[in-house]
Amino acid sequence: MKQFPHHTFREYDIRGIAGREITPELGYRLGMAFAKTLPAGEQRPVIVGRDVRLSGPTLQRAVMQGLNDAGIDVLDMGMGPTPLAYYAVFHRDGAGCIQVTASHNPADHNGFKMMRGRDSLHGHEIQALKELMQQQLPKADKPGVITTIDIRDIYHRLIVADCPLSRPLKVVIDAGNGPSGIVAAPAYRSLGCEVIELYCEPDGTFPNHHPDPTVEANMRDLADAVRAHQADIGIGFDGDGDRIGIVDECGSLIAGDILLLLLAKQLLTRYPGATVISEAKSSQHLYEGIRAAGGNAVMWRTGHSLIKAKMKETGALLAGEMNGHFFFADRFFGFDDAVYAGARIMQLLAGGHQPLSGLVAALPRSETTPEIRLPFPDDEKFGLVATARTHFESRGYQINSVDGLRIQYGDKESWGWALLRASNTEAAIVLRFEAANKALLHAIREEVEQWLNSQIHFTDGRSL
Repeated sequence: MKQFPHHTFREYDIRGIAGREITPELGYRLGMAFAKTLPAGEQRPVIVGRDVRLSGPTLQRAVMQGLNDAGIDVLDMGMGPTPLAYYAVFHRDGAGCIQVTASHNPADHNGFKMMRGRDSLHGHEIQALKELMQQQLPKADKPGVITTIDIRDIYHRLIVADCPLSRPLKVVIDAGNGPSGIVAAPAYRSLGCEVIELYCEPDGTFPNHHPDPTVEANMRDLADAVRAHQADIGIGFDGDGDRIGIVDECGSLIAGDILLLLLAKQLLTRYPGATVISEAKSSQHLYEGIRAAGGNAVMWRTGHSLIKAKMKETGALLAGEMNGHFFFADRFFGFDDAVYAGARIMQLLAGGHQPLSGLVAALPRSETTPEIRLPFPDDEKFGLVATARTHFESRGYQINSVDGLRIQYGDKESWGWALLRASNTEAAIVLRFEAANKALLHAIREEVEQWLNSQIHFTDGRSL
């Protein structure tokens, strides 16, 4: 390759601009290198799929050719959600999977998510793969073959059998023109739901809105439709179907940590003492609520691959992130699947006598900010976090450093925290704040942002 795109190899996937950074040559090299990471003599096939992006078919063909040239058979999933490729690994006992996707990134981006065996690749494993991809690897004496498969019907039956609803619901779904609508709509109808579809036609140009349900603007059409149809719930999916966004019957967006607390409280009635994992961005009420319900609450690092690895280490039955990744291991496979998560949330709602807004209103409240992403150079962001730790520790603050810095303020009655961490997926610093009251929230945010302004000098003279 003329110039190897080192920066596209992130903590838990490969992601960049299609055609310029993510090229068919890179996809071919990935297929060849991935095959070399499999156990010697591996006979099982690798599952390969793609999302709806226009660059996907060419990149998928390149990956499959690389695997075949390395002697590995391929099961071609075609276009579908990433979790369907994950499920195929379990259902077909695959050697792993490669999904061509850039998740919620812009339409001109693409990339790859990978599992080797039943474990998602992340961290040093992706860096080791990068090193292999820069080598000239020999072709196998006997090439592999490609077999086309379609397991949507089997997956459909799994969801219907696993998530029966005690009463029918009216649900609006918004697939953002990604691949999830063609899977979710028939499955939810088979559960007895009345399903109103928004943007469920796959279209890699994403003509209606960006497929990222964590951004409130992308959920407006869904919220409006929920109110217009007087639906029980609205479900939005991201660009490859592993993240979910939920709005209640009033059209209000429900934060991921709040949803996780509702799911955890239900889970713990059946599995007392179970471990539930979330991330450093999540509310203090989540961790306290899990413990109050008899569970073991674990705070861990952000990232779907990191969360899944921690679940296996701890035996956790449930995990979730603010951005809508949910992981069920009580009676599912422990990977993040938005269509399945939607069915579980509907099952929770159907089993009670309150609307979703009522379930949320019964939880403790605090003052919070959304996740704030501050663009910052990749080669400087971790150094900034290290400098911040030195500064705030010198001022006597208690700091949780499981993922960046979670700086604790106040006491039991007047508490709060500030999060400062480096993003693993983009050149950015991530901030979030929570406090018992507005005054303390303002004071915490002001202190942290004043320190950041003293460290970051914007060329246009602005400040945070």
